[in-house]
Amino acid sequence: MKNMEGISALCKTAYTVIPITVFLIIFQIFVFKKSIGDVKNFTIGILLTVLGLHFFLKGISLSLLPLGENVGKSLIVLEHKWLMMAFAFGLGYLGTLVEPALRVLALEAEEISIGALPQNILIHAVAIGFGLGMAIGVFKILNGVPIIKILLPLLVITFILVFFVPEQFIAIAIDSASATTGPVNIPLNLAIAIGLSKIIEHADPLFSGFGLIGLTSFGAMLSVLTLGILSKI
Repeated sequence: MKNMEGISALCKTAYTVIPITVFLIIFQIFVFKKSIGDVKNFTIGILLTVLGLHFFLKGISLSLLPLGENVGKSLIVLEHKWLMMAFAFGLGYLGTLVEPALRVLALEAEEISIGALPQNILIHAVAIGFGLGMAIGVFKILNGVPIIKILLPLLVITFILVFFVPEQFIAIAIDSASATTGPVNIPLNLAIAIGLSKIIEHADPLFSGFGLIGLTSFGAMLSVLTLGILSKI
């Protein structure tokens, strides 16, 4: 029975990869009139993609999601709100440092800028912003603050900073916000937010547990915009 369930889950993963693969192959061969290259390596790559995605999703469901939710439920033991926020900042900061998408973005930014924007500086700046976003999100859950009261000030600050930042930093800031929402941060931080909202008496997991990832993206964006202003100074 378990074997059948495993095969079924693997097939579902394959169904998510195969359509985009077929779509690209059709355009490559019939529209652009080009070969897909080494068919053997291409086939092996697709198989590895399906297996990798399947095992990743399975691993997340068995480890990070339950661990994150349990840690979120246990945060209340810290008693002091500032300690919970400090924990959230540390988790967001460290989690962002290992996001593969952010590392790729930072490497490209360093290469295009010819070293003017070192990748380590960009990565740590984004990590600080993401950590601050996590801390603000936990503050929102602990105090039952409506998300609109946090989003509006962040939007206003973002629009103001845009007028004082070099144009290239605006584009990098937007991409950095997206790059932080990867396979490490989303499952772990979302699970912690939902776990914490379940244990707080006045919080509803449906309303309080979600929205935190959006706040972290705003934090990452604002940190890069601030970095842009500092670079002018």
